[in-house]
Amino acid sequence: MVSEQDSAPPGIDVTRMSHARAYDYVLGGKDNYAVDRAAAEQVMALAPDLPVLGRAQRRFLLRVVRMCAEAGVDQFLDIGTGIPTAPNVHQSARAVNPAARVVYVDYDPIVTVHNDALLTGAENVVSIQADVRDPAGIMGHPKVKELIDFDRPLLVLFVGLFHLVGDEDDPAGLVARFRGRMAPGSHVMISQFCTDGSDPGAKAKLEEISVNSPSPMCFRSRAEIERFFDGFEVLPPGVVDVQEWWPDETAPPTKLKVAAGVGRVS
Repeated sequence: MVSEQDSAPPGIDVTRMSHARAYDYVLGGKDNYAVDRAAAEQVMALAPDLPVLGRAQRRFLLRVVRMCAEAGVDQFLDIGTGIPTAPNVHQSARAVNPAARVVYVDYDPIVTVHNDALLTGAENVVSIQADVRDPAGIMGHPKVKELIDFDRPLLVLFVGLFHLVGDEDDPAGLVARFRGRMAPGSHVMISQFCTDGSDPGAKAKLEEISVNSPSPMCFRSRAEIERFFDGFEVLPPGVVDVQEWWPDETAPPTKLKVAAGVGRVS
């Protein structure tokens, strides 16, 4: 019998939990390994509605991408994209504007492998392996420079990313580095796990199982997340539970909370 490690792409360690793969499992995907499924199941034992939260975050992403595309934005920089899930950013944007340009960025090599496979033959849509903690490296990457014109409006996505970035890396400062290059009319969207309202037991379990992962989990208060939007005009309804950002139906509360918001460069 072929082991998971033998069948994994080169350079992929299937013995260490990957947040991208665990999230893929939560959303019902198949691009994950036993260690990822075990980690996700431990959290879902305390917060069985975690898939509901994951789907709500996905709806938030797709709503905002479409909103920006309908407003004339045709450039999208998705940082911390995760395992591809359809419809993805380029599919949603191109349903409005077939000429939309999209760059997917993730530091996880398996994400890049999957994105490269997904995007084969797609014009003006690329994937790069890079780290949000290196804004200059992302914005100066040849593929980014080829597709993204920072002198024109764009949408920068940080969806489900900053709870994987510790305070020592100054996530608010990272956002500010990107904001400094964003033209008027540009938007940023951010979501991350939030302490306000989260079940303490489920929060502690999620933090515990991520300790030995490449990026330990970091919950933040809503006030801390709101500071990521310094220098932006925060759009209604503000920084709120992700289910409350332009809901199309009444969403039940979940044991874990993700705060989400959208900012615009005036």
